[in-house]
Amino acid sequence: MTTHATTREHVAAPERMPRATTIGLARAGIELKTFFRERDAVIFIFAYPVLMLAIFATVFSDQTIGLGPGRELSFAAYFLPGMVATGLLLTSFQNLAISIAVERDEGTLKRLRGTPMPPAAYFLGKIGSVLVVSVVQMAILFAVARLVFDIDMPGASGWATFAWIFALGTASGAVCGVAFSSLPRSGRSASAVVTPVVLVLQFVSGVFFAFPDLPGWMQQLAALFPLKWMAQGMRAVFLPDEAKAIEPLGEWELPMVAAVLAAYLVVGLVLGVRTFRWRRRDDG
Repeated sequence: MTTHATTREHVAAPERMPRATTIGLARAGIELKTFFRERDAVIFIFAYPVLMLAIFATVFSDQTIGLGPGRELSFAAYFLPGMVATGLLLTSFQNLAISIAVERDEGTLKRLRGTPMPPAAYFLGKIGSVLVVSVVQMAILFAVARLVFDIDMPGASGWATFAWIFALGTASGAVCGVAFSSLPRSGRSASAVVTPVVLVLQFVSGVFFAFPDLPGWMQQLAALFPLKWMAQGMRAVFLPDEAKAIEPLGEWELPMVAAVLAAYLVVGLVLGVRTFRWRRRDDG
């Protein structure tokens, strides 16, 4: 009797679906495999910050930035934080905005939505893959900066600051990328829509030039977007404390960096929830 009852209970009990986090981790593995199979994307995301650092450090090798009496900073050292920030923007915002638009256009999102996979697992997989790729990207960039251009790395407190800016910047960039992915009308137009936005942000946010040298109106425009604050936060990590004197307000403004990135994280989440589409515009 007990055996039969137990058997009936076992048969009648529905199988438990894995949690969204478990599926999300598995999905992150799939996303990483897909990413590394796209060789052009891999080369661009990993090589772009390194190549830009090498080009600008070589072209402006004879230029320095004064920090006061007897103190100078090489342009390569000043340029590194901007490349760290723009690398994170490429990996999170640009990568997701384009790849999700392509997946929607190809019908991949529609097929995934028809599976038992919780929607949260899909986004966890995307964010997990972005974090892994960003860590690898930063490791390559730091190795080149230290070994090739002899740029000093920060101490323990600097790495602690880097950790929270990295996490907050990557998360805000990822959710904004998810939200922005609904803007392109097709997968083919995604790069044409997303890439110019990223390029403009790089130029106005002091990534390619010393931020204090930019026109005032450009500095004010850049302050509306997260890349400027991410780059400024990274300057606080990699530059000596005396370098804050050349910032517009003479401070690193780390609380403002945290506030802006957190605000974009919240706004990106709200917009993503309200605008995300699993189907193409012409697919109902």
